[in-house]
Amino acid sequence: MHNRINPRERAHLARVKALPCSVCQAPPPSEAHHIKQGLQFTAVALCVECHRGPVLGWHGQKRAWAVRKVDELDALNETIKGLA
Repeated sequence: MHNRINPRERAHLARVKALPCSVCQAPPPSEAHHIKQGLQFTAVALCVECHRGPVLGWHGQKRAWAVRKVDELDALNETIKGLA
């Protein structure tokens, strides 16, 4: 697997980042959280707090996720719905 992003993947990630947060619905722009690194089409739209926040974020204590009872697949589903 290579780490280069092709034009189609880059366009997809740009669309994901233009969506509201898939966890808390914060307005765009969002960050693209990758469920699995290197798989661009499984990126989830997340605000900074839900993505990297030390308390609320996925890469922190995940409290925003726990309160809303969502996991990465729930968030991916919201992202896909937003892209449709």
